[in-house]
Amino acid sequence: MTPRERYEQLELQALSPFATKSVQTKGRKSPTKKCDLRTEFQKDRDRITHSKAFRRLMHKTQVFISPEGDHYRTRLTHTLEVAQIARTIARALRLNEDLTEAIALGHDLGHTPFGHTGEDALNLLLPGGFRHNEQSARVVEYLENDGVGLNLTFEVLDGILNHRTGCAPSTPEGMIVQVSDKIAYMTHDVDDAIRAKILSSDDLPAFVFELGATPSERINFLVNNFIEHSENKAEVGLSPNVAKIMRQLKSFLHTNVYGNQLIHQRERKKISTMIQLLFEYYVAHMDMLPIELQNRTDASQAVADYIAGMTDRFAMKRFSEIFMPAAWEV
Repeated sequence: MTPRERYEQLELQALSPFATKSVQTKGRKSPTKKCDLRTEFQKDRDRITHSKAFRRLMHKTQVFISPEGDHYRTRLTHTLEVAQIARTIARALRLNEDLTEAIALGHDLGHTPFGHTGEDALNLLLPGGFRHNEQSARVVEYLENDGVGLNLTFEVLDGILNHRTGCAPSTPEGMIVQVSDKIAYMTHDVDDAIRAKILSSDDLPAFVFELGATPSERINFLVNNFIEHSENKAEVGLSPNVAKIMRQLKSFLHTNVYGNQLIHQRERKKISTMIQLLFEYYVAHMDMLPIELQNRTDASQAVADYIAGMTDRFAMKRFSEIFMPAAWEV
């Protein structure tokens, strides 16, 4: 018996009846030889971790545009925080930790440069709109690995595609990641906003302190609530009253952090203009795209794929090269 087979047997014996077992995966679009060491979900986790799109997350903004401090979240640190929260919940509920981790590590691979500002800009430019969860699925299906994709299992791809609010993941592990994403970004966006002096603790509404006095306490409270409310259930999630507080917190952040800062609004306008100019330029100059994108029949989608894959600094570099005059050499 191989190490993989022993681990698959362990899953069948130890995991919850509601857990998604590796041997029960619906498989991949292109069947591949099984690994002697790793389960199918472990293979997916490793494929995502070693992808170029995953490495680029370290230079993509989470919320605050071009922050000067070293301690603000990036898209990569956010992803790792989501994975840590999701693994903790999955382990406590005896659900599949490897599947949960793979979904968490891949859920934001399609995010644009400059956070949701970049996403909003591309959403206005791309016919049919742009949604980062759908782009994350495009990355792992069609764009990574020189256009071949990562050939992930159905369950991991489903969790990545359906991690946004309003979507319905087909596995409890996907549901865990959907909520863990919110736990991570809502608690840490409050922390970053206070660090940036956009908010102070005195500005926080009373319902925030029902979750705890510090980011750590809030995460601990939310994780415990999720586990207590989901024990021995097929449908997992936060309790209704805590889910209501999370909706209130999201509304508060949108009003007081994401869209109500004069400096942030000015930067948003600059970034939207930059994304629009880059988009229009590349649609008119398809020959300037990477070779694997040049022959696409849908020029707008090819350009959106290229821009969405950029890091913040690469987008600014390309903009400068195209639209800013170069210094004269004498």
